[in-house]
Amino acid sequence: MKNVCMIGTGYVGLVSGACFARLGHNVICVDKNEERIKNLKKGIMPIYEKDLKEIVEESYKNSRIDFTCDLGRAVQKSEIIFITVGTPADKKTGDADLSYVFAVAEDIARHVKNEYKVVVLKSTVPIGTAEAVEDIIKKAKPKAKYSVVSNPEFLREGFAVSDFLNPDRIVIGANDEKSLKIMKELYKPLTDKAYPLMHTNTTTANMIKYASNSFLAMKIMFINELSDMCEKAGADVQDVAKGIGRDSRIGHKFLNPGPGFGGSCFPKDTMALERMAKKFNSPLKLVETTIAENNARRFKMISKIDAALAGNTRGKRLAVLGVTFKAETDDMRDSPSIGILSELHLMGVKLDIYDPQGKKHGPEFFPYAKFHESAEEALKGADAALILTEWPQFKKITAADYKKLLKTPLVIDLRNMYNLADMKGIIYHSLGRRTVK
Repeated sequence: MKNVCMIGTGYVGLVSGACFARLGHNVICVDKNEERIKNLKKGIMPIYEKDLKEIVEESYKNSRIDFTCDLGRAVQKSEIIFITVGTPADKKTGDADLSYVFAVAEDIARHVKNEYKVVVLKSTVPIGTAEAVEDIIKKAKPKAKYSVVSNPEFLREGFAVSDFLNPDRIVIGANDEKSLKIMKELYKPLTDKAYPLMHTNTTTANMIKYASNSFLAMKIMFINELSDMCEKAGADVQDVAKGIGRDSRIGHKFLNPGPGFGGSCFPKDTMALERMAKKFNSPLKLVETTIAENNARRFKMISKIDAALAGNTRGKRLAVLGVTFKAETDDMRDSPSIGILSELHLMGVKLDIYDPQGKKHGPEFFPYAKFHESAEEALKGADAALILTEWPQFKKITAADYKKLLKTPLVIDLRNMYNLADMKGIIYHSLGRRTVK
């Protein structure tokens, strides 16, 4: 059993802290936001994530997890200190903004004493960050005993708890044996179940994280571009994806065409890797193209919507199903819906939105739209339906339902939610397949 401190109670910090507590460790989660800390003690989660609330409540009840704004107390009581603050993309350069990471490193340095500490970078950080954090602590406390480790996360929003407790791999970037031994003990409840643990140096660990996200982003853009070709050539992209996905070298995941990737990871991580590559004078052309094509993807989707509406958009009322960047999350960060719906608004389209979790943050992004409590409310009397997020409950809406509720039985599905055969009787546009009428 280890004493663990998680600095930052956002997506990564809270999920990781809760799961370490579930594994039997003592966890203190730290955040400057007093209201968030008070809410967490009451069982009120700042994010929507399956099973998270139940684990936090159980662990808090059993005194395995606690929440505080007192960073000094948390650091002094913990052997392992995780930095899990955000590393957003710098809006001017595209580089990862490390100001929050470095500020936390300075805070840690103020509170470390004589006991050995392992400072772990769980945040996604570029090459050289571990060394920079080490220098910050060393400068402030030359006699401090510590190691800086990189331990990237590979958590999918909507499945983060499951991913943490059932990992494909655990990557520990440690440059010394002492910190590696402690980290192995931390993850022993998982490695005892035969989940693989990789030991690398800190630089390699950082590269694994960025390379993983960038590869998946490229896979998404590949199937998106292929869907455009299939649509023009008369092929069915769903069958193409199924055919290539059954090749064990390729796999079926991330082969669903859509309006482009978004969220808190892929956009910023691809940009950060692109910037790192240029600094090392080793440009990654595939990543550069992926970023450019993903940005262009949203404009292609607007053209597709406009064509489906026969260019007659002004004054049309559109029922929008889903605005979060993906299903099973309330995260709106870099969601494709933001660019698409803002442009449709400028084109004079009236927007009626339903998203199972989107009402939490959606109104701040779409103040001009009306949010509804159900899909049926949003669809009733609309001129057409637009599907932007693949929430599984949308699959329960049938062609008969669309025909009954919509003024015109027109559905523009940018997530390929339905089989073509099931959409007969309405006008159904999807990606990389023929239009059903």
